[in-house]
Amino acid sequence: MSIVTVQLGQCGNQIGFEVFDALFSDSHCPQGLCSKRENEAYQASCKERFFSEEENGVPIARAVLVDMEPKVINQTLSKAAHSGRWKYGQHSCFCQKQGSGNNWAYGYSVHGPRHEESIMNLIQKEVEKCDSLNGFFIIMSMAGGTGSGLGAFVTQNLQDQYSNSLKMNQIIWPYGTGEVIVQNYNSILTLSHLYRSSDALLVHENDAVHKICAKLMNIKQISFRDINQVLAHQLGSVFQPTYSGEGSFHYRRNPLGIDWQVRPPLSGLPTRGKMSLNKESHFNTSIANLVILRGKDVHSAELGAFKDPALYTSWLEPVHAFSVWKTQRAFSKYEKSAALVSNSQFLVKPLDTIVGKAWNMFASKAYIHQYTKFGIEEEDFLDSFTLLEQVIASYCNLGF
Repeated sequence: MSIVTVQLGQCGNQIGFEVFDALFSDSHCPQGLCSKRENEAYQASCKERFFSEEENGVPIARAVLVDMEPKVINQTLSKAAHSGRWKYGQHSCFCQKQGSGNNWAYGYSVHGPRHEESIMNLIQKEVEKCDSLNGFFIIMSMAGGTGSGLGAFVTQNLQDQYSNSLKMNQIIWPYGTGEVIVQNYNSILTLSHLYRSSDALLVHENDAVHKICAKLMNIKQISFRDINQVLAHQLGSVFQPTYSGEGSFHYRRNPLGIDWQVRPPLSGLPTRGKMSLNKESHFNTSIANLVILRGKDVHSAELGAFKDPALYTSWLEPVHAFSVWKTQRAFSKYEKSAALVSNSQFLVKPLDTIVGKAWNMFASKAYIHQYTKFGIEEEDFLDSFTLLEQVIASYCNLGF
């Protein structure tokens, strides 16, 4: 079961390179707790999912690279090629900006439709190389300008053309201090569009990853590459195969195998200003938790706390909400590792903050002209606010 990765914009292409490099390095790193046969099976499983046929003995990443200018794509292609271990194919696309600035609306309403055919043709070529397509992994920024708008457009097209294949978007939550002056607008537009067209959003917060680099890794001057490598190792430890117990490694049809939906639907949703997030829960109520353990001592790990019914919403039993995957095959250089993928209330407050800031700007009509001139109307903003308010309310009600 293969995955086609779509790397969008500077953020998506730089992280995408680190992800493929981490996956390749890990799959070719022999592990003492596994036999030679098991390591070979692990390597073959990774290659089938993330890399296609070899060219002159070098595996080719199953990826399409998209950006609005050639610089980042050329750097990414060059770094992979110079590694001598794996490379990207020629299925890359760049489109020159034309005085648009860093604009979400331009990416979604102008750039996307203008280059839709060429981008989707590149994706189709990668799909045709797969014996069995599992789905698409789309890596993109949430708050960036043209790239995140284009990412929302491409994901929508993937849903239209490949409705039976999984679409998972890995998005980078912006720094709370701000990177782009209109990042809150860009974020609500991205999230609302992806909510309609993506099967799952896998979120990483820049602030959280920055803390890992500073406090756990003791990096004094943190670069974007440091952050991207942490992200890549987290993603790799999730997406690499797990041992089936029958002499082989396998993947699930759903790469993360957890429930992404908030159910049951709520009626009579509160409106902004009437809904309070001040009531503190003593923990984040979850819909689903997946723990992935790799390496030494995985079978003796105590996971009973994850089976506590108090962690989950009242209409779910832990047996249906909690999953664990274990393999003695360690990931990369780590003796042992644990990854938690959780669908919970964790992002309610960050999401409410972004929606609130965007609403305050929208109420004063700040920067709206930058969007309306490229076809995103005020009604589109209102639709996004309404949808995300419903998402916030649904997650808030999980604890009751």
